[in-house]
Amino acid sequence: MSVADEKSIPGQDEAGPGRPAGAVLRGRAWVFGDDISTDHIAPGRLFHLRTNMPELAKHVLEDARPEFAGEMRPGDFVVGGRNFGLGSSREHAPRIIKIAGVGAVLAQSFARIFFRNAINVGLPVLQCDTSGIGEQDELEIDLSAGEARDLTTGAVIPFVPLPPVMVTILTDGGLVAHVKKHGGFALPGGSS
Repeated sequence: MSVADEKSIPGQDEAGPGRPAGAVLRGRAWVFGDDISTDHIAPGRLFHLRTNMPELAKHVLEDARPEFAGEMRPGDFVVGGRNFGLGSSREHAPRIIKIAGVGAVLAQSFARIFFRNAINVGLPVLQCDTSGIGEQDELEIDLSAGEARDLTTGAVIPFVPLPPVMVTILTDGGLVAHVKKHGGFALPGGSS
């Protein structure tokens, strides 16, 4: 695993080791363009696999890059352009990205429903300028510092910080795990 902090978070599902909010994530960049839709992420022709998410995850982003699922390593990053995740509101699109082992998705912008679904399933989605990130660049992402470092080029790329409630949900492994852990929805610094 190419994640610096490999502690498991209680309630973490098929995606493997949890990544606490302060974790530093490391992996390679897989660069995709603008307008990557939920159909690119979870091919509609494989809709019959929606009850077998690990099997569907073997086909993640297959229509955008056929080699991606077979060649990516756990902890690698999906790097998109504008409007990542547009299209239908399939929750299984961000879920299979997470199950496949992707450390985070970085993009210039996200479709709103994809963004929320990603947070809900515990997949970090980071809005930043991805234009300088090259294919297979080695990246290091510090979620608590709000920056990605391109170790290949030396560039430091700030990303839009996530609100504390979203960081808490990610830390807990997604919304369902968060609710189970707290016996309801808990705001940071507040009561359940």
